[in-house]
Amino acid sequence: MKITAAVARGVGLPMSLENVDIEEPRANEVLVRMVATGICHTDMAMRDHKIYPIPHPSVLGHEGAGIVVRAGRDVTKAAPGDRVVLSFGSCGHCPSCAAHHPSYCHHFNEINFYGDRGDGTTPLSQNGAPVSLFQTQSSFATHAVCAERNIIVVPSDASLDLMCPLGCAVQTGAGGIINSLKVGAGQSVAIFGTGSVGLCALMAAKMVGAGIIIAIDVVDQRLALARELGATHTINPSRESIPDAVRRITGNGVDFTFETTASMKLLRQATDVLAPRGICGFVGGIPAGTEVTLDVEHMMVGGRTFRGIILGDSDPEIFLPRMTTAIASGKFPIDKIITRYPFERINDAIADCEAGRTVKAVLEFGAAAA
Repeated sequence: MKITAAVARGVGLPMSLENVDIEEPRANEVLVRMVATGICHTDMAMRDHKIYPIPHPSVLGHEGAGIVVRAGRDVTKAAPGDRVVLSFGSCGHCPSCAAHHPSYCHHFNEINFYGDRGDGTTPLSQNGAPVSLFQTQSSFATHAVCAERNIIVVPSDASLDLMCPLGCAVQTGAGGIINSLKVGAGQSVAIFGTGSVGLCALMAAKMVGAGIIIAIDVVDQRLALARELGATHTINPSRESIPDAVRRITGNGVDFTFETTASMKLLRQATDVLAPRGICGFVGGIPAGTEVTLDVEHMMVGGRTFRGIILGDSDPEIFLPRMTTAIASGKFPIDKIITRYPFERINDAIADCEAGRTVKAVLEFGAAAA
């Protein structure tokens, strides 16, 4: 089957809309017609080989949402016509998957980041030559083939342009607050960075009833949006010291910090501002070999914790339906951070994301996927 895909052909190069061949779904796979897909900074980092050198040409995109067209003979979760959100890939049988922690799948990297299904094959090709698959979906395309394990059925009236960020930004940000850090009512949290992941974390903190919610960024417009979404305080580190400001607000530091920027300077500060027994959780595309220096006495004497988080410790089967309901009810107002673009303007959307003009760009396919 011929589809239209945005193909990445080299580091730093714009995506080009091209015809690509896609295989029929295997027994455990589904073919999905894309309706909407989010753009994440990880897509550009993978294009530019800043994290993993996924082979070019590749079709990126990992926040897809659409409608099932065909299902393989062994698929029981979804049927043609079902509306689905696409999530990350996992093996389903390693110790982490068995314990409902698929984001820590023992085979996560090879399934999601090496350009194939994890078995050396990809459903995408051009003129018989393979085109790399990304995160088991490659949703910068009018259609995607993905494993049944990686889809979540959503209600028939779900707005897929609002649901597609569930695949990464919502799982990472909201999941980090709810699942990983387990922020509770009345507790305090400082969120470093107010991009889409940071603002999803902020909305989740508001949703669970956190007391003090501090948003930290150097862009005043983002901080204004953070206040609109529930931040009780904001800090612009270009004008004031983060540690001094946090101590002025809290007196003794915050219960939790959530660091999204992949800046080692800010990651260190995210540990410095913790109250005793506080927890620092960090996300973001940090290249292998990156090191950070911590004050060991500060961490040990106060019983503080420092931990990495992948995709918000989410089990998509459990977490995404919960967040689908929260979005539909208005408790998680993700529409306030979304800017929509037609699929044909993918390069404009990417440029706006990289320049900070857009928080969460969502591509809509419309007639392109018909």
